[in-house]
Amino acid sequence: MADETLDAKGLNCPLPILKAKKALNGMSNGQTLEVLSTDPGSVADFEAFCRATGNELSEQEIDGDIYRFVIKRVA
Repeated sequence: MADETLDAKGLNCPLPILKAKKALNGMSNGQTLEVLSTDPGSVADFEAFCRATGNELSEQEIDGDIYRFVIKRVA
């Protein structure tokens, strides 16, 4: 279970990434953020975001039209 959930469904790039970045900035190291998105581009976007920021993409799954990511704040 994630520490916080960000509902970014219906938003297109770059808004899910920007909202996730803002949410992660308010979290402590080790906490996790669950992001829900409907943008197919978010799969590549969140992988690249985590590589660039040093945060850990600990879970990633697709359930129908919903993309779910769990990001662990490391950086």
